[in-house]
Amino acid sequence: MSTGNEIARPRSESEDEPQIFSALLTPHRSLNRTGFLAVMLFLSAVSFVTGVAFLMMGAWPVFGLFGLDVLVIWWAFKVNFRAARASEEIVVTPTELRVRRVSHRGQVAEWTFNPLWVRLDQEVDEEYGIEHLYLISRGRRLRIAGFLGPEEKASFYNALVGALNAARRGPTYNPVT
Repeated sequence: MSTGNEIARPRSESEDEPQIFSALLTPHRSLNRTGFLAVMLFLSAVSFVTGVAFLMMGAWPVFGLFGLDVLVIWWAFKVNFRAARASEEIVVTPTELRVRRVSHRGQVAEWTFNPLWVRLDQEVDEEYGIEHLYLISRGRRLRIAGFLGPEEKASFYNALVGALNAARRGPTYNPVT
């Protein structure tokens, strides 16, 4: 993922290792750009027609308020789309677990853990399911997979536990004879 303003970073030795597990997590958005345009066109048309009706009845301030409503809804959608630019990448190799988080503003934060020493923890609600997932190592606790729903977190938890177990077992060699 490249946003154009990221600083090039040198490749480390661990990036040349085989990846046991890799996941790119992004927030779910059910409305794409085409749907946004359709909703805004429909809302603008309804507001304009209703505003003109009020204008013809002599209630001219209502016409401006309908336009203001459309502007506020457009702004709310834009804020929502901007928040969708956030992402979280989790990569497990035989020697490290990397978490790279990109905020909606493009700020990058990275954490590196030793897969032999990292522990995966979860907070579970009886009715809701898994609420939070955490990586714990050396007294540090990092919350991960915040974008996912409870069922997706359970699936992600199982896959990440399997990857950490594979990293703890070490590389398997398949010599060709």
